[in-house]
Amino acid sequence: MNTPMNRRHFLKGTGAAIAAIGLPNIIPASAFGANNKIIMGCIGVGSRGRADMNVFLGLDDCRVVAVCDPYKDRQEKAKNMADNKYGDKGCAMFGDYRELIARKDIDAVLIAAQDHWHALIATAAAAAGKDMYCEKPLGVSVRDCQVIRKAIRQHKRVFQAGTWQRAQGKFRQAAALVRNGYIGKLSEIQVSAPGPQYQPKYDGPMDPQAVPDGFDWTMWRGPAPEKPYNPGRVAWPDWYLIWDYCAGFICNWGVHHLDIAHWGCPAIGREPCEIECKGVYRKKGFTDNIESWNATFTFASGLKMVFTDQNQQLVGTKFIGDKGWVHVDRGPENGKISSGPESLTQTRLKPGETHVYQSSESGDDIITIKAKAGDQIAFRSFNHGDDFLSCVRSRKDPVSNVDATHVASWLGLISEIAARLETKLKWDPKKEKFIGNDEANARLTRPMFNGWKL
Repeated sequence: MNTPMNRRHFLKGTGAAIAAIGLPNIIPASAFGANNKIIMGCIGVGSRGRADMNVFLGLDDCRVVAVCDPYKDRQEKAKNMADNKYGDKGCAMFGDYRELIARKDIDAVLIAAQDHWHALIATAAAAAGKDMYCEKPLGVSVRDCQVIRKAIRQHKRVFQAGTWQRAQGKFRQAAALVRNGYIGKLSEIQVSAPGPQYQPKYDGPMDPQAVPDGFDWTMWRGPAPEKPYNPGRVAWPDWYLIWDYCAGFICNWGVHHLDIAHWGCPAIGREPCEIECKGVYRKKGFTDNIESWNATFTFASGLKMVFTDQNQQLVGTKFIGDKGWVHVDRGPENGKISSGPESLTQTRLKPGETHVYQSSESGDDIITIKAKAGDQIAFRSFNHGDDFLSCVRSRKDPVSNVDATHVASWLGLISEIAARLETKLKWDPKKEKFIGNDEANARLTRPMFNGWKL
């Protein structure tokens, strides 16, 4: 169907549980499917979507019964994964997400479609009573993020984002050290994410091409501007580099480390700030979104955050205080953390101090690991997908809840707006608007095309 209507990893990656706002109490087992399993459908089953789906296939608490994608071959690959797992032919295939969402037996959906689709699919899923695991970022505009957040809260849905770093112990450890004052008064946050090293792979002709059999280009394009099919528009990683479908890695990749910055310092999501950003935009082939960037946030309290691509700072998130610093990034064994003084990472939280999240998994949040150099303190990691399923049952907010993902997304999006306009902007986080700049505020919303609307 094409009739218009009103998308990385799950790793093991543990605080006080964050209770969801206005969500109902624990759902009785009778509310779920056969054998008390959470019934799931997967929307967007390209490489990222199938990787996410594969983790859910490995969890006994759910069953995947349907898949959806505009590529027929991707539908078939995903169906085969499910059927091989369950030993039957029961997984249904769809080319239109609305048909999957309409199934009454589906409790939750995985959304791993392209970024420009997130708002439409997530709001429709929420209205249909589905909980959701949605790839980051929330959307391609601040308004996209706002409408998803509103729909999740209005319909009392459980939402987990694909910001899986929160499930890794070292990221949670860094946030807890900062939140509990172990580096003293925080003065600066440095955030850096990949970007420029991603370059388009398509180097063929740029004229319109015939749409391949088994591919619904109209559905893939959806609310993006109506442009003729060319493989350069849908190739990987090319579509990530095209403004019509993605705001750029400043948001799509940046959201991961900005999320940790916000976790360690919630003030950056609620303090007014000034933001300046210098950026370089792509010009190769169809690609045209931001390639490299250097943004500085100056908050009302005097706190500064410098956010760049990885060519300009150490990748990850670094918190700097007057008594020390801590830096965290991805790496083997559930991430890597370093600090000054070095002993900081061997701090065991005291009773009454803030644990930024407590998963449903049993056991202590902080554990002792035996090593040749002596006992080492570590924060336990947990399964990001299982955290979502547990919260579907308990109705609590998962670790990567919609409010946190909303802030992490708009931090990247407003950086891009400052770069595009080449001017210093003032941001009011309460109103989620720029102060005194109509042109910047106009860019908080993106138009939708081809009859699609929120």
